[in-house]
Amino acid sequence: MSLADVALNLVKDDLTFSPVKIERSRSLHCLDDSILIYLAVSGSSVIPMRVLDTDSIALVKLQIQTSEGFVVNRQKLVFHGRELARNHCLVRDYGVGDGNLLHLVIRLSDLRFITVNTACGKKFQFNVERSQRVRYIKEQVAKKDEGFVDVENQKLICDGEELDDHLLIDEICEGDDAIIHLLIRKPAKVRTKATGKDFELSIDAPTITREDKKALVEPIIVNPEIKLSPVLMKLIDCAYAGLAKGNKPIISSEGSGGAYFMQDESGRKYVAVFKPIDEEPMAENNPRGLPLSVDGEGLKKGTRVGEGAFREVAAYILDHPTSGRRSFLSDEVGFSGVPPTITVRCLHSGDGSEIKDFKIGSLQMFVQNIGSSEDVGPRAFPVAEVHKIAVLDLRLANADRHAGNIMVCKEVEEEYVKLVPIDHGYCLPENFEDCTFDWLLWPQSRQPFDSATLDYIKSLDAEEDIALLKFYGWELSLDCSRTLRVSTMLLQKGAERGLTPYEIGSILCRETIKKESKIEAMICEAADAVLPGSSEACFMEAISEVMDHYLDKLKTYSACMI
Repeated sequence: MSLADVALNLVKDDLTFSPVKIERSRSLHCLDDSILIYLAVSGSSVIPMRVLDTDSIALVKLQIQTSEGFVVNRQKLVFHGRELARNHCLVRDYGVGDGNLLHLVIRLSDLRFITVNTACGKKFQFNVERSQRVRYIKEQVAKKDEGFVDVENQKLICDGEELDDHLLIDEICEGDDAIIHLLIRKPAKVRTKATGKDFELSIDAPTITREDKKALVEPIIVNPEIKLSPVLMKLIDCAYAGLAKGNKPIISSEGSGGAYFMQDESGRKYVAVFKPIDEEPMAENNPRGLPLSVDGEGLKKGTRVGEGAFREVAAYILDHPTSGRRSFLSDEVGFSGVPPTITVRCLHSGDGSEIKDFKIGSLQMFVQNIGSSEDVGPRAFPVAEVHKIAVLDLRLANADRHAGNIMVCKEVEEEYVKLVPIDHGYCLPENFEDCTFDWLLWPQSRQPFDSATLDYIKSLDAEEDIALLKFYGWELSLDCSRTLRVSTMLLQKGAERGLTPYEIGSILCRETIKKESKIEAMICEAADAVLPGSSEACFMEAISEVMDHYLDKLKTYSACMI
């Protein structure tokens, strides 16, 4: 039985498959170049959809939004182990044909809009993350009004039942209700029965008891010479304390792999994000429903399943502070602001010595933020903040820089916006085929680097970086090492000639999925110029000459256009 037959059988068994969707498919059926594809959505049945092979990926996503209700910018399409990341490319560019099965990864909204109505007629409104707890709502109301500061003497009632302070917002938000009404009163003299999603506040919140559970988080150190900095030790200690207290990791609704928010001892604050290697996209225990990789290659070309944690840590190690090389002994913030990250072993145990779970992955400090750049929009971002992200992505040849993994941070009393890059599991690939930078579309990328950034770029040394990664436990393959050498060389030569991040990034990124990037063409030309079996040093000399020729030509052309 073919994959298409299996999908059709699943569709026939799905009683929710509506006549409207069938009719929509029929309307395209008469077109010669239309194809029937199947969308596999985690947690639901396979969905048939008829599209044109000349449709862009963006148009397909829009059709999915129209017919299925999944918002465009929260979709990821995967076909044959590769993300269809370039929205402007056509369906046929990715080799998608009639009867093919695509995996649709949905990123759910993390926010719920909460309206708090008090008995005295006051109203408060909050955007609350699903992963926040009931107590958080009480605390926010207390901050808004001094009349409700005694959080311990509050009780929330829903449908006649008391809501535990540690209950997640997601657990009381059934369905897709966007508004939750809370009826809050001071210590109750009269109990009013709550109806629907109305809540009543009263006194004497119960004491929360937890099972006594053992938990362990420990760093994986491969070199005895490595000593951890105070910030990394604190990161591990806080995650340990949260697990030891029984605060389970909470899976994020973001991304294509497993990512878990680690809580502190109080259970009211996130301290870290843990990404197990066995839950990466295409890995054995991936929680998003993606298939296993058949050849070990990751979701992005040139990466390997199971190496995401190493790459996450590598981005932190190579994000050198302006004072010099990165050291795990130093608490200095790197030039690009990658949050502190380390590889850890996480072990949970239940009663006695019974092991419940054992994971190895990356542990990264959680960053308080007001959203991602996708949520906020780039117009208000300072040029220097965008450029620091660009420098990191260019030298690491990031294959997955999108607006959703640049966090926006802003203190209430400050106007200055800070950008924090996260999710570096696809940096330092073996080739440049999947390099993508969303910031290429931002106006700040067309501005020249300032003098401080130019000085930082000039100080970079790819050979030192390769040796540094080896010291910390990851010996890069020849191909990954070449990527770092070539991308660092391009960044330095381009910056020296006054090229903008946009101009350098356009050399690294493909215009279409099938058209090689300019850097790929340069690499091919350099490879043809050296004899088979030549050393890596010979190749780097050749690529340097080819790159100089191309960049000088580009600079001359740009000068003529001014």
